[in-house]
Amino acid sequence: MGTAIVDKNKNYLNEKSGLWSWLTTLDHKRIGIMYMIAVMFFFLLGGIFAMLIRAELFKVGPTLFTSPQYNQVMTLHGAIMVFMVIIPGIPAFLGNFFLPIQLGAKDVAFPRINLLSWYCLIVGAAVVFWSLLHHGVDTGWTFYTPYSISTSNGTTWVVAGAFIIGFSSILTGLNFIATVHKLRAPGMNFWRMPLFVWALYSTAILQVLATPVLGITLLLLVAERVMGIGIFDAKLGGDPVLFQHFFWFYSHPAVYIMILPAMGVVSELIATFSRKTIFGYKAIALSSVGIAAVSFFVWGHHMFVSGQSEVAGIIFSFLTMLVGVPTAIKVFNWVATIYKGSVRFDTPMLYALGFLFLFTIGGVTGIILATIATDVHFHDTYFVVAHFHYVMVGGTLMAIMGGIYYWIPKMFGRMYNEYWARITFVLIFVGFNVTFFPQFVLGALGMPRRYFDYLPVYEPLNRISSVGAWTIGVGFLIGLFVIIQAIFKGEKAPENPWGGKTLEWQTASPPPHENFHNQPVVTAGPYEYR
Repeated sequence: MGTAIVDKNKNYLNEKSGLWSWLTTLDHKRIGIMYMIAVMFFFLLGGIFAMLIRAELFKVGPTLFTSPQYNQVMTLHGAIMVFMVIIPGIPAFLGNFFLPIQLGAKDVAFPRINLLSWYCLIVGAAVVFWSLLHHGVDTGWTFYTPYSISTSNGTTWVVAGAFIIGFSSILTGLNFIATVHKLRAPGMNFWRMPLFVWALYSTAILQVLATPVLGITLLLLVAERVMGIGIFDAKLGGDPVLFQHFFWFYSHPAVYIMILPAMGVVSELIATFSRKTIFGYKAIALSSVGIAAVSFFVWGHHMFVSGQSEVAGIIFSFLTMLVGVPTAIKVFNWVATIYKGSVRFDTPMLYALGFLFLFTIGGVTGIILATIATDVHFHDTYFVVAHFHYVMVGGTLMAIMGGIYYWIPKMFGRMYNEYWARITFVLIFVGFNVTFFPQFVLGALGMPRRYFDYLPVYEPLNRISSVGAWTIGVGFLIGLFVIIQAIFKGEKAPENPWGGKTLEWQTASPPPHENFHNQPVVTAGPYEYR
């Protein structure tokens, strides 16, 4: 019998070179990196559209676009950012890479399905961009009927692309659920799992249960456009408001598909950089499940002005406010963890603190919109735009940036430039508040969202908002260069530069092909610092 020789220096980055080896890989780490490249490319495109929107709105009157062109740019910005960046961003990229490692597993449960999920994202995105060749799409990213039924542009293509992307989300969720249940390392029970895994597990449940509803809704929309079936078209006996019920039954849980993984990242960052056992571990873990459960019953708050009954409005208002309970549990426990901790203000921790500040504003303004009396006034104004971005951009994207800087040393074995990384945080954080806080005021003054033009009285605040948006753009561009420089030319990273306790910090940087040279055995919780 021969003796197998294992090269302990071999890792996922230097196994096989060449594009084909990456496109056919079954290694969850390589698939995570491919998701990273795709999401960053889509984010760049969506960000360019955002800059163009703010350029158009810098002053009263037409600037860069006609009104139909503006509607197309706005639609693509929303569709790209929601379906191709924020929803797949953390689960597909950071989750794919680190969930198996944090569980002590060699890979996800279904590697081939994992690769298929990436191809679903890429094919779906290609179909969405194909719509540009068919006169674009100007319905907004919500594809509201009856306009989305009657318009003759490329709506069918962009809706079909979103339908295909949905399979990526479903397959990822199935894989994560199976991996958590079947591939945990010896000794790792549910109460020893990292909070990032808890967040991804709760998100996976939402992905599997909610995404098919959106898929069926979009399929019905395409069928109505192509075959003239009366589902949402009132002229054919359909109900256009029914589309909103279907769409928001998915799309409000989708908000938590976007934000729950971000909360998981923040839990990791705060525990590590506070050098302290996280306060209320079980409460934070179960609050993720609680948020996922309640999120299925709040879609009606998007429809307070749709003519639904007063009783339904009151119930949806109460349930929407109820989501604030598990969310507040997380925030208070994070603050309690920081309190009297040995806090290190490295770049990942700065992004975690930025998340706390911005997401809290988003959450408080969400309570305002959950109140029927105030929502009627703020509905479809820039107040809603500001609230949504404080939650999604201030929440999810801040966590994505913090997570990238936190895990880059583990993913690539290289350290980033701390000085320039902090510069990116300052630019993004300041630029974000300069962009979106004035929009709360604009909304309170009655400026409607999605409009190509506005009254002269709104111009000063719109100019401030546009300058802030361009500041964010500069910050993200510098951040992109910092990340690229770290990957290719950064200093060699130690295996555990932050002193983390979770399993990914107990293996080599970058991790070997099967993640660990020896099967880890878990004997303690993930955050036992002191």
